[in-house]
Amino acid sequence: MRLKNYVLFVLSIWLLSCPSLQGQSSNGAVHDFKIKGFHLDMRIQVMTMPALKAFAKKLSENGINTLVMEWEGTYPFRKHPLIANRFAYSREEVIDFIAYCNQLKIDVIPLQQSFGHVEYILRHSRYKDLREDQKDYSQVNPLKEDLNRELFTELYQDLISTHTSEYIHIGGDETYLLGHSPESKKKVAELGKGRLYGDFIKLLCDIVVGLGKRPVLWADIALKYPDALQGLPKGTIFVDWNYGWDIHMFGNHDNLLNSGFEIWGAPSIRSHPDNYFLTQWEKHLNNIRDFIPLARGFGYTGIVMTSWSTSGLYSTIWESTRDIMDLQAIRRVYPITGFNMLITAFFEAANHPKPLPVERFVHQYAQKRYGFNQQEAEEFWIALKAIPYEIVQGKISNPNIAMSSFLDSARVVAATMHRLKPTLNAHEFEHYRLMSDIRLQYLKYMDIEKRVNSVDFRAEDVPGVLADLEALDTANLDERFMRLNKNSFYDGELKQENEYRNRKIRLLHQRLSRNKSDQP
Repeated sequence: MRLKNYVLFVLSIWLLSCPSLQGQSSNGAVHDFKIKGFHLDMRIQVMTMPALKAFAKKLSENGINTLVMEWEGTYPFRKHPLIANRFAYSREEVIDFIAYCNQLKIDVIPLQQSFGHVEYILRHSRYKDLREDQKDYSQVNPLKEDLNRELFTELYQDLISTHTSEYIHIGGDETYLLGHSPESKKKVAELGKGRLYGDFIKLLCDIVVGLGKRPVLWADIALKYPDALQGLPKGTIFVDWNYGWDIHMFGNHDNLLNSGFEIWGAPSIRSHPDNYFLTQWEKHLNNIRDFIPLARGFGYTGIVMTSWSTSGLYSTIWESTRDIMDLQAIRRVYPITGFNMLITAFFEAANHPKPLPVERFVHQYAQKRYGFNQQEAEEFWIALKAIPYEIVQGKISNPNIAMSSFLDSARVVAATMHRLKPTLNAHEFEHYRLMSDIRLQYLKYMDIEKRVNSVDFRAEDVPGVLADLEALDTANLDERFMRLNKNSFYDGELKQENEYRNRKIRLLHQRLSRNKSDQP
């Protein structure tokens, strides 16, 4: 182990063992979070309103007082009706939902991305003059100040008209195109990326403050460019998101701690590299165990659990060299309906000062929630955390595992999930079975893909490959997925998710079978 890594390891152990960083100060007082929040990502997998209300009720019953809603294309802006997508809520639904949450004593904070991650706005030609890049619609040009001020003032005003929160979350994370346009390059050359970012964030924050609200934003870019903190309104709140990495990953963490701004922390239950075929359960539980006590020790006033339905990156389908037809989300994950255990782990950690005892928590959850005995709970946990590896360009992220062993392990996991017989909450447990079966089918397909990419693959091998592809029972998995999630999401979404999961299988079958009538 390198000296630097060893020092960081020892430091992290000390931090987690220090009483003040387990929620207890030197005088014995327990530090509790003022804000106990949950973040819902509505970019894809839009929940039906009854499901959304049920979720809010569950949050309230477990001590959560804040819901950060990343409405994106589901919010019905009056002056900008083109922004809303086909799954958008009506204004009456939004207003009714906010009123319902207020009754539950849950503050609903609207999250309006205002710098990066605004493809869903900039894709329309009405907003083309705001783009930092005419080929990548993810980010606004921060030097188009008048146009940006007009747009985001109108969006914030609309959100204020339906929300009662004192906060507006303006996003501000992952601004990958900083300094990309000619105007931005010039400013970066003169003042640096920190000022390019910070001056635009100040513009947005000043709009929010001028509307009588407090701005909230993600902390990653300010950590990377600490001079961006200069000149921001004192009431600005930064959200330090950490999904299991070193606290200095984005930049010197001390700069944020010593900035004088209020800070909230944010772990995650769904994040990279999670997708439909992989959920790193142990990583997320460890993230909850480690980061929440650390946030307490740092004196953060809030903790917000994030849950990402996608990466926030999009692949463009071009109609011509300058016009797009559609944007496809890159990386999708299993719906939030399958993650009750991780959500409950967050409740436990947010409401108690000591670090979450991960293994004991999982065992107790399995016993109380599913009626398992101790041995069954242990088998469940072993299966859940097994083989947490991804495949990239045909390579397993753990080079010591052969594809055959990988497949065998996935078969054991799926068999374990089917062998276990819950006596309680069988519907919830069915999600684990489905996820394990989806993963097994994916690995079977990846084994096929590896074979057809071999230099030894010949035309005479095609019939065998087609037979193997046709043996993948996608219809069964699709039907189970629809049935398990039908009360939480729209049928159109669920069909779209099934199509996404199966697309590689169908495309390879079409390519090798030369079936011109096969539907895409």
